[in-house]
Amino acid sequence: MKIGILVNTDKHLDDIIGLTNAALSKGHEVIFFSIDEGVKLVGNPRYAELCNLSGVTMSFCDHDAGRFGLDKSGVPEKIVCGSQYNNAVMLHDADRVIIL
Repeated sequence: MKIGILVNTDKHLDDIIGLTNAALSKGHEVIFFSIDEGVKLVGNPRYAELCNLSGVTMSFCDHDAGRFGLDKSGVPEKIVCGSQYNNAVMLHDADRVIIL
């Protein structure tokens, strides 16, 4: 199963990490898209390091990164700086979506 996580706030990092680890332990894939204030988490090393886990793909909204002043120079290359297209792909590919 593919689980999509739409991250639109920066308030639930511990829950995001817990859900990701639980999903991966059950053999699921996790697809992230960060938007709105959720892009702030992309600059947090605890969030960004999730991209290194097998079965995880991550992207974020470039427009919102600019709005919220995200320094993209420190973002790992595995995290795609994208657009609403990446959100649409996540929604299409995921079997279930969680919004945090």
